[in-house]
Amino acid sequence: MATANLVLLVALMVTGFSSCIAWEVKIRMPTARAVEAAAERLEEEVAAPLIHALRPVFGSGGQLASRAGVACDSWRLAVEAYNKRDWKLVPADCEGYVGNYMLGGHYRRDSSVVIDEAIAYAESLKLAGKGKEVWVFDIDETALSNLPYYSTYGFGTRPWNATRFNQYVMEGRAVALPETQRLYKKLISLGIKPVFLSGRTEDQTAVTIKNLSREGYTTWRKLLLKPLNAKVNSIAYKSGERKKLVDAGFVIVGNIGDQWSDILGAPEGARTFKLPDPMYYIG
Repeated sequence: MATANLVLLVALMVTGFSSCIAWEVKIRMPTARAVEAAAERLEEEVAAPLIHALRPVFGSGGQLASRAGVACDSWRLAVEAYNKRDWKLVPADCEGYVGNYMLGGHYRRDSSVVIDEAIAYAESLKLAGKGKEVWVFDIDETALSNLPYYSTYGFGTRPWNATRFNQYVMEGRAVALPETQRLYKKLISLGIKPVFLSGRTEDQTAVTIKNLSREGYTTWRKLLLKPLNAKVNSIAYKSGERKKLVDAGFVIVGNIGDQWSDILGAPEGARTFKLPDPMYYIG
């Protein structure tokens, strides 16, 4: 009886293993029509707009992380925790992992956790009622997502090309990150004024205003872009602009960005929030 049970158990394990392999192959190699159908279903089921037209039917975990030449999930954790700094490129073996993280549901879920905390904090604030409270927003990969660009150029695995990226920016095609937009709308309703502070340069002001407005960011207290002749790094530039806000009598109740350089450097604001971004590093 014990032998029979053992044989049955082995048979079930083999069957289960075979079905797992078949399922794995199926989700790792979807047909073009399957991807289109999944995108159509998601478009119907999800209220928030998709960040990108391409929507894989699988996520970033499991086998993609373990089969890469480096431990891509651990690498991403080190990046987000600011333990890994001054890096130039996403490891080449992690292109598929980062791509699936960004285009799948994982990136959106991580962003939602950050935004939920930011909204809970904003709702707890006791405002002075003088209209001087502001919340600082970064733009790229914070208010607006450049996934249409990065999905074409390897999700950060290829060397940075400033000329090519700036050409993309001038097209004004960046799309809103729905989670950040949810925070933006909540702040407006609470009477907290948004301030956009970006590393984009002043010659991109007109297209940035047009892009923000088209994507639903229609009002703000200030839009601060970097002077063309500025020679300081991102931390020095952004902390300097925040100091100007404070010196002008504004109270920075919140500060959100995708880079650590968006939220480091005094005055940071009463509370800071870091959105995920494993595609590039700005020091």
